[in-house]
Amino acid sequence: FADHQADPQKGRAEAERLITENKVSAIIGAYHSAVAAVVSQVAERYQVPFLAADSSSPSLHRRNLKWFFRTSAHDEMFSQAMFDFYKDMKEKKNITVDQVAMFYEDTIFGTDSSNIQRKLAGERGIKVAGDIKYRANSPSLTSEVQQLKSSGAPVLMPSSYTTDAILLLKTMGELGYKPQGIVAQAAGFAEQAFLQAVGDKAEGIISRSSFSLDLSEKRPMVAKVNEMYKKRSGKDLNDNSARQLMAVLVMADAIDRAGSIKNEDIRGALQKTDIPGDKTIMPWANVRFDENGQNTGATPVLIQVQDGVYRSVWPFETASRPVVWPIPAR
Repeated sequence: FADHQADPQKGRAEAERLITENKVSAIIGAYHSAVAAVVSQVAERYQVPFLAADSSSPSLHRRNLKWFFRTSAHDEMFSQAMFDFYKDMKEKKNITVDQVAMFYEDTIFGTDSSNIQRKLAGERGIKVAGDIKYRANSPSLTSEVQQLKSSGAPVLMPSSYTTDAILLLKTMGELGYKPQGIVAQAAGFAEQAFLQAVGDKAEGIISRSSFSLDLSEKRPMVAKVNEMYKKRSGKDLNDNSARQLMAVLVMADAIDRAGSIKNEDIRGALQKTDIPGDKTIMPWANVRFDENGQNTGATPVLIQVQDGVYRSVWPFETASRPVVWPIPAR
């Protein structure tokens, strides 16, 4: 185990320590895309498989790396789901989203997320009325929230980690900024710590996701796995922890099939991975890696905070609850 402390250079040093001193056969990590970008380069140099559990920057799998794999969806896939949701809202709910405001932190996660959302908005004829980039871990977001409020956009699309997501919601409350909808790029908006910190301010927020606990209503084994996880951790699975768990299970499956802990054997087994979606705890079609190491079957869903709990609300045909729109008054 190694803690990169959200610092890419710390991640680089820790990855080299794990490989050269601990002699690990593979690495799983690293949450922050900026850290995963550096650590995967270290793994590439030493020819050790690196499995990105939840780092979602689209650029990560487009660097011609041979030892990089990612089980979960990337932000292009997630953002595509968000704009498909807007399309379905118009066609099936008679609700039109024609303007959005983007709010994103300044590391690779935020900038890559905003680039694809800006592109998709242009393709779908949706106006980007606000486009706010901010410094990650900023002590204040007052100026940025004032700009968002002034934009007049009915829908906010934030890309933030937990600390920033909490500060954003609290600042929005202080300044009276209440958009009709918030459709977030998960990360901080999918954490229990976020819900606990902002309370009812989170009600009605929608986030893209790879997981929703209410999948257990249609797939009982999700509840069984969550029960085992909660017994160990004291917490329910969420989007982030479920993706991390799946990465560990996929790596374990590859090592089992390889019958070996040699780096090259594990890499070969990962390349041949073929796990049906119904054999996972995720709403995925399957787990299969393309030539760039990206799982092409990581189908996203959208979840919404309803009565303090994350509920799946899109795709509409598989959702456990109807979407609530606009955000309830609070």
